[in-house]
Amino acid sequence: MMAVVALGWLVVAAPAAAQQPGVHYLHQGVMPPGAIGGRQLLRGGPLPGYFQPVEIKAPQGALVSLAVAGDFDRPKAAPRRAGFLIGQVYRMRVTNIHLHPGMEVFPTIEVIDRLYPPRGQETRFAIPVELTQEDLELALQGKFVTRVIYLEDPRRALPVAEDPQQQEWFEIGPGGDPLAAADALGRPVAILRMGARLPDAEGPDAQFLFGCPRFVQYPPRRVPPAAATPAEAAPAEAPPAAPPAAPGPGPGGAAPVAPEAGQP
Repeated sequence: MMAVVALGWLVVAAPAAAQQPGVHYLHQGVMPPGAIGGRQLLRGGPLPGYFQPVEIKAPQGALVSLAVAGDFDRPKAAPRRAGFLIGQVYRMRVTNIHLHPGMEVFPTIEVIDRLYPPRGQETRFAIPVELTQEDLELALQGKFVTRVIYLEDPRRALPVAEDPQQQEWFEIGPGGDPLAAADALGRPVAILRMGARLPDAEGPDAQFLFGCPRFVQYPPRRVPPAAATPAEAAPAEAPPAAPPAAPGPGPGGAAPVAPEAGQP
């Protein structure tokens, strides 16, 4: 399965192979992990040595581990935020997958370009990489999934409503190149790949982990508390005080009557 993901969370239609521009692309989506990012570094500029923030999302309950020093670090609940070097390939381990206890998936993320946020606000603008339940199940079934995340070209954006809680995507038809489709719609920045490949029984080796490239660990993004509605923000008014109870009956069984205004 090959899909293209909009960084701006926008739903877009899948172009057919015949609709793609008749040009020759230097990079293709079927190239091995690391090949595209490595060629990007040859351009120079502000790419080499830059740690691009990435936010890895997964279904509720799933745990994500990153490769560190020849093994995987302690599993942590998604989303996980980290800074990845451009041109490197980062192997992950996803466990505790819903409806698949004991099963594991080992996706890779290759950052092939960077974002250019305001200085000092780099971590606010992380590339979102979402591991959906459907993609994880396809990988467990032995299928290979490729997703290309791109920065959307505002001139080609569709005027549709966005759901900030969901990363929209569309599938490329048979024979299509997801990287070429993403390039036609914007600027590709990352590639997510996942399949059924597993590490050796003795443990993951350096080739499987792509050498465990360095990364910068960031704390989870703080989600601001939801604003209180007027009914929640304002305290409820106190109910009106109940009138004082009438005194009991006086001598002879008749209840005393309060004097009217003007009476002594």
